[in-house]
This record gives sequence, C-alpha cells and structure tokens, in this order.
Amino acid sequence: MNDLDQKLRDFITLPSAAVNLGLERIERLLAALGDPNLRLPPVIHVAGTNGKGSTAAFMRAILEAAELRVHVFTSPHLIHFNERIRLAGELVDDKTLIKTFADIAAVNNGAPITYFEMTAVAAFVLFARVPADVVLLEVGLGGRLDATNVITPAVSVITRISYDHTHLLGDTLEKIAVEKAGIMKPDVPCVMAYQADETVRATLRARAAAVGCDLIEYGKDFSTEELVDGFIYKAEEQKGRRAEEKYPLPALLGAHQILNAANAITAVKVFSSHLPSPISHLEESIRTGLHTVKWPGRLQRITTGPVAAMLPQGAELWYDGAHNDSGAEALAEQCRRWKAAGWEIHLFFAMQRHKDAAVFLAQLAPYVSSITVLPVPDHESWMIEDLTEILSNYGLNKEITAREWCLLPLQCGINLITGSLYLNVLG
Repeated sequence: MNDLDQKLRDFITLPSAAVNLGLERIERLLAALGDPNLRLPPVIHVAGTNGKGSTAAFMRAILEAAELRVHVFTSPHLIHFNERIRLAGELVDDKTLIKTFADIAAVNNGAPITYFEMTAVAAFVLFARVPADVVLLEVGLGGRLDATNVITPAVSVITRISYDHTHLLGDTLEKIAVEKAGIMKPDVPCVMAYQADETVRATLRARAAAVGCDLIEYGKDFSTEELVDGFIYKAEEQKGRRAEEKYPLPALLGAHQILNAANAITAVKVFSSHLPSPISHLEESIRTGLHTVKWPGRLQRITTGPVAAMLPQGAELWYDGAHNDSGAEALAEQCRRWKAAGWEIHLFFAMQRHKDAAVFLAQLAPYVSSITVLPVPDHESWMIEDLTEILSNYGLNKEITAREWCLLPLQCGINLITGSLYLNVLG
C-alpha cells in the first residue's frame, strides 16, 4: 500500500475493504459540495463485467488522437493510485489528490463514506474544476447502485456481461444484467457489446425499451470480422445501408480486444454524431488510436522488472488480470493460438478466494503444461490443496506446485501469470 492509498483510507469512515452499494451517501456528499457531478463535460459511461477498462482505453486513445481533452475515471489501479483519475490527459498528482481528499473529508464531517465513493467524489470534483471535452467514466461494480451512477451521460456503453461479484449483483446472468442496465437513461444512446447469452441480450433490450433508450447492439447494428492483418468493422447507416471499414489490428493483443475496439469505435462515432460539431478526421483518429492504445495488465508482455529478470533464455513472461469466466474464455483463446504456434505454456495462478477458480482453470488447463499456485498479496487466496481437488474433479492431470513469488519456476516458453488484478508484476 503506498502513502497516497493510506492517506485516502485515513479519510473514509466505513471499512476500506467493504463494498456497500447504494447512492444515498454519495448523493448527500455531492450535494454538500455543490453537485460537481452535474457540472461535468459530456460523459461516456461504461458498465459491464469484462472489457470496461480496455474499451475506455480505446476511446481515450481515439479521442486524444482527435486532439480532444479527455478526463478518465477507472478502477482498480495496478501500481499507483493516481491511475484511477486522469485529468485532461494527465494522471492526477499526489499533492492535488491529497488536498482534494482533505477538502472532501472536511465537508463530509465524519459521515459514512466508502473507499470507492470517496474516490469517485474526488474525481467528480476535479473533473468539474479542470476543463476538458469529454469524461470517460467507468463503473466500479454493477451499475444501478454504483457510485458513478449520479450523472446523465451523452452515451452509455455496456460491455460483455458474465458472472462476477455474484454475492452482490445476483447469482444469475439475468440479475447481473439488470444491475448493469441500471446505467441506461432516457434518450441517451447505449452501445451494447457482444453478449454471449440470449438472456442478457433480452434483459438489456427490455430495459432500453422501458426507459426510452436507443440501444445500439453488436451483431445487429455493428459487428466485426477478424483478418490476419486487421479487422473489418461493419455498421448500419441510414436507410439500412451497411458501411464497412477495414482497420489495423489493435495494439492490445487478443481476439477479444477487437470486440472492445468495436465498442469504442461505435461509442465514439455515436458521441461525435451528437456533438454540435462532429469530430473532424475521425477515421484517421480511430486508426491512430488503435495503434497507440495502452492498457497495462491485459495480455501484457513483461520485459523489465524483478520477475522478468528471472526468465531463462528463449522464454517470455506475460500477465493478464483476468479473474472470471469470460476473462478466462478470452485468455484461453490466446493460449490456444500460442499452443497452435508451438509454444509451451506454463500457468502461474493466483486468485482471491471469493472468485470461481474451478470455472476459470477448467478453461485454461487444456492448453498449459504446468500450473503453479501463488498467493494474492494481502488477500485471502485459493490454496494448492483446494485447487488440486478442483482440477481432479475436472479430470485435469496437470502438475501443480505451490510457490512464493520470489521462487517462481520460470521455464522456456510462455510463462503466463493470471487470476487477479492485484498482482504487481509490472514493475
């Protein structure tokens, strides 16, 4: 935990590890601060289970390539707390954040407030203060009762929905989709990403119809086709005409990132079409953004730092923060491609105890030669004895070992670390 993170925890009044969904606390505090959430630049609000951060990263890259000033709020951070708040293109500095926290805490005057709510309020205060052209606002958890759901956006985006945080959002995809769909607002267009489950699609359609929201669906209104050297983006235009555009492969690796790029392209196009003056040179900005986009911790090759320094010759180290079923599905597809190309894959797995390790490992195990179990620092984690039983229940006979981070048995081939976003392997 860094000093800034500890300073934030000093200002909050509810347990810092607790998730306490609801809008009453944040609405009260925002009102006391003069409702900065109502004085923001146009907002693109992003909810979903997987792909929120990547979609926001693509949008930021495209919009900044178009020379727009972009505020970004996202979570969690990987290394530095400042990663959560970007002001007009620059990460907020420690001094500004600490003063903002202190000012908010003084107004809050000891009333109940959570870690995430305090962070969101700080973002709203800073976004209202610093000029920009657009805000990219990522939901923290769920949508309907998330602390970010106190704005009326210009565009909403709902990325792929799958199982995660079921103890808070519900134990069925329909219940989870209802929570995510809570960010939809009347007369605000909403981009619906690829959804594998028909129940999810039906739930989102029903909510859009109920609130009077124009739903722009993947597979109906826009779609993609992967090519060897790029992808085709297809979209419905006026009078039922189908427009097609070829784009280069994005800088973020993985077939799922093409889908995330399509979400971003669609959202930016919709956003631009609703501006008094549409973004000029948008197609050029899209191509530039696809090339320049960065989003650490998502299928990222690690070439520097203490873990990378332990690599044997001819080996590669990759990290992906996937931690649920659809994240594992996307990662498994990349493992399939690596294996087809002749790579041997060694999995280093660390996951918090409340996540579904069985479903996650079942998708990856067919492609890997070994599985090494690691702890998630400062969190209750799955232990080796539990995972051995899980894998045997699936009929998976992989070598499993338990190691500490300083003793990673890195091997020739692909060394893949995954299972949590709380693994600091990037330094």
